[in-house]
Amino acid sequence: MRRLALACAGLCFATLAFAQYGDIGGVKLNKPEDKEDVKSVPPPKDAIVLFDGKSLDGWVKTNGKDKAHWKLLEGGVMQVQGGGNIITEKTFDGSFKLHVEFRVPYMPDAKGQGRGNSGVYVQGRYEVQVLDSYGLNSKDNDCGGIYSVAAPKVNACKAPTVWQSYDIEFHAPKCADGKKTEPARITVYHNGVKIHDDQKIDKDNTTAGLGGDPCKPGPIMLQDHGNPVQFRNIWLVPMK
Repeated sequence: MRRLALACAGLCFATLAFAQYGDIGGVKLNKPEDKEDVKSVPPPKDAIVLFDGKSLDGWVKTNGKDKAHWKLLEGGVMQVQGGGNIITEKTFDGSFKLHVEFRVPYMPDAKGQGRGNSGVYVQGRYEVQVLDSYGLNSKDNDCGGIYSVAAPKVNACKAPTVWQSYDIEFHAPKCADGKKTEPARITVYHNGVKIHDDQKIDKDNTTAGLGGDPCKPGPIMLQDHGNPVQFRNIWLVPMK
């Protein structure tokens, strides 16, 4: 019975995901282009490719040992599968640019944080929220928000089921003798629109982050919040 239940749970999750990525014809659009996918940006020559759509190599569960378990789909996509967050095996420090493409399911009966929720955690500590926040007056826990730190300057969301992008310029905290002397700073472009401009992050760990010493490198983490959010084309370029 337990095996049957687990198998059913996986099937139900997949079936639900398919249904939630269905027709958004009933969504009132602010602009016609809000239903058009963002143009995918190939990684530059000097990029570290974190997800190329072919495999989950380089990603593990947050215990740092077990292989990532999320679902690979056609078209170079990975989807939250349940069972927890995933992180890159590589860790990153200093300054870098991170490119992430994502889309959220259409969940018209869900509310607030239950509506297409995930997150991109820089160094595993600082979350840029992923959520269906289309058409909202965005707060710091909406899509594009630095969770519990800063709301986006503008809501640049596309409609649910439509591909979107984050381009994140991150500067790790400055440290001396193992102690933080200056906080992390972050600039974020959402679908090409600047929504954070050199924002200081005074916290060492936003909600549900991995925590740890802010003076040490950390991975990129993608959050499993129970919704079948999808990701593609993730890469990072170190900055001098």
